[in-house]
Amino acid sequence: MKLVLAIINNDDSAVASAALTAGGFFVTKLSTTGGFLMVGNTTLLIGTEDERIEELVAILKKYCSTHKKVVASTESFGRGLGRDSVAQKITVGGATYFVLNVEEMGKL
Repeated sequence: MKLVLAIINNDDSAVASAALTAGGFFVTKLSTTGGFLMVGNTTLLIGTEDERIEELVAILKKYCSTHKKVVASTESFGRGLGRDSVAQKITVGGATYFVLNVEEMGKL
């Protein structure tokens, strides 16, 4: 038994959760905030059998896309945005996932 923690972009959370549920996975959604951009993410908690990990990762890969976003320079974070702030193009989205071993799981 495994527990997968998947941190995904809020924009992808509804479609990814729906696809995982349609695939027979039980998904719990948590609202989280990333440390780099300080924007909302969704963390999915998914318990599954060891042999279904590849299937789960394939679903995340299909529905959690990356894209470019223009943001203010990190030098201006916390000080307000001035006219001389330099915008940067960064890649956002995708998924970061962790697969953890589970010793015991039960539903009450």
